[in-house]
Amino acid sequence: MDERIDDDRPTVSAWPILTAKDHEAPSVFRPEALLREARRQKGLPTAPVPDVCVLDPDGDLVRHLKRIGAVRTHDGWACYHTELLTFSLEAAGEVGIVGCAVGASFAVLLAEQLFASGCRLLVSVTSAGQITDSGPTPYFVLIDRALRDEGTSYHYLPPALFANAPDAALLDRIGEAMSDLSGVVLHRGATWTTDAPYRETEVAIASAHRHGALAVEMEAAALYAFAVARNRPVVCLAHVTNTMAQSEGDFEKGEADGATATLAVIATTVRAWSHTSG
Repeated sequence: MDERIDDDRPTVSAWPILTAKDHEAPSVFRPEALLREARRQKGLPTAPVPDVCVLDPDGDLVRHLKRIGAVRTHDGWACYHTELLTFSLEAAGEVGIVGCAVGASFAVLLAEQLFASGCRLLVSVTSAGQITDSGPTPYFVLIDRALRDEGTSYHYLPPALFANAPDAALLDRIGEAMSDLSGVVLHRGATWTTDAPYRETEVAIASAHRHGALAVEMEAAALYAFAVARNRPVVCLAHVTNTMAQSEGDFEKGEADGATATLAVIATTVRAWSHTSG
């Protein structure tokens, strides 16, 4: 019988997000099974995705690559919800990219399917709002931990304040490589991952700031929880572009809607990973 309080609401210990979670148990519903059935229904070939794949929640990078004719459709991608495009990137060869992968649960759904399809490194570059003033926007944050103010991470790891990046040494190498990147400002630190961007209240923002969050975004905590639980290489970056529309002229990303800088950041990340990945 559930533990309850006087007004018949369940206590914290009985909340569904925290109960009936065996984090070591395999899932009955597997990404491989979904992809198998999607391939059957759509008549798709079994074709691995590129070793390196990118999540582009805003879709600006995908739109830029389409405008310049630099992408093609991956014919073997069996996801029901998205298309996987590929493009050539210096130091990485062919890279896969999924646009508009917004939010924790959707990002992890795609991460599960990408790794089940042959991905070896997943990079997420999401736009973010400034929590701690680190200088004029835009700039990037190499996320090393994320406040878990979303739901998906609790299905992968036991409750904790933060989800940490799975490979701190990789972040060290990326940060060192980024220091030589001209025209890109990079900070390293924590973000706040929320499922509810339009509930970023003064109280919630102040709490995130007290916990050391540099920015707020919608995917990193869940992606890092998945990465730790599944032992998968995932790197999350926040492109801090705004102060939550508190003044006119916000949300400017820079040249080509930020695509030029974002491609340079992704290429540097891939080089740092490839030097030790074998």
